[in-house]
Amino acid sequence: MVADSSQLISAHPKVSETSAGGGRCVGIIGVPLDFGAEKAGVGLGPAAIRIARLGERIETLGYRVTDTGDVHIGIPLAKPAHGEPLRYLPEVKAVCEELARRVEDVMERCDVPLVIGGDHSISIGSISGVASYFHKQGQNQLGLIWVDAHADMNTPETTPSGNIHGMPLATLLGYGTPELTNIAGFSPKLEPQFCVHLGARDIDAGERKLIKQLGLRFITMREIDERGMNACIDEAVAIASRAAAGFHLTLDIDSLDPTDAPGSGTVVRGGLTYREAHLAMEKIAEIGNMRSLDIVEINTTLDINNKTAELGVELVLSALGKTII
Repeated sequence: MVADSSQLISAHPKVSETSAGGGRCVGIIGVPLDFGAEKAGVGLGPAAIRIARLGERIETLGYRVTDTGDVHIGIPLAKPAHGEPLRYLPEVKAVCEELARRVEDVMERCDVPLVIGGDHSISIGSISGVASYFHKQGQNQLGLIWVDAHADMNTPETTPSGNIHGMPLATLLGYGTPELTNIAGFSPKLEPQFCVHLGARDIDAGERKLIKQLGLRFITMREIDERGMNACIDEAVAIASRAAAGFHLTLDIDSLDPTDAPGSGTVVRGGLTYREAHLAMEKIAEIGNMRSLDIVEINTTLDINNKTAELGVELVLSALGKTII
């Protein structure tokens, strides 16, 4: 039986102390990477999010904000061959290694690293950095809430596309190519019992097999329909909060329905509504165990008047503690 999240007590300062943000600091890192995805345009996501006044609006919650700029994205030496199972592996590896270092640095001098992408392969770097920060302190229990329409649990053997943005969760759990699983010098970064996936509605056959093998908790859109977001997010937070170090939140914008978030290259109909997504973020903020977050897959070439980037900023604000009253 899953514990009631309202009874969980955080050992860390709450990100939901919004009257003055608790005087806490948010460190923003941009990662304009699109090599892990199929469609161009997602690399402009960090710029679109900044245009929506991300830093300025976080400051209204009482946080100090430091924008550390973007991780450098190199020019590929060669275009991958059609059907290659790990497209742009050297480039993604280099970016994730640098991002992991940047995230660790932010955690040393700030409270909450906020990574803005870019495609979802960047979560290999962001979560590796958070896990490494706690690993060096002898703390190896990091929780995870992964909000996404897709499982992101493919490996080089099961991927139908070769795109690494479909592999990051499997990679962080220790499954995949060593070039990515061993970023930050250890693997795995996460343990399945502290992880929960929320909002899936498009899962590949190979991913289903690994999910069942690991016993990873997947709360699909059908379950959200049946039980309601309130019960589902309470369970997700309870699972992730069992980890002693707190948890990381990763939000793929394609988890939302395309009517609210058209600017994604991997849209799937029947996603989270605007209010369901905000409720999830608000309840995550209330519990206070979120240690870091990233937001990914905003594709500006497919967006309408920066609507999706604006929504992304609103959801980040809710996760950081913005409330209606």
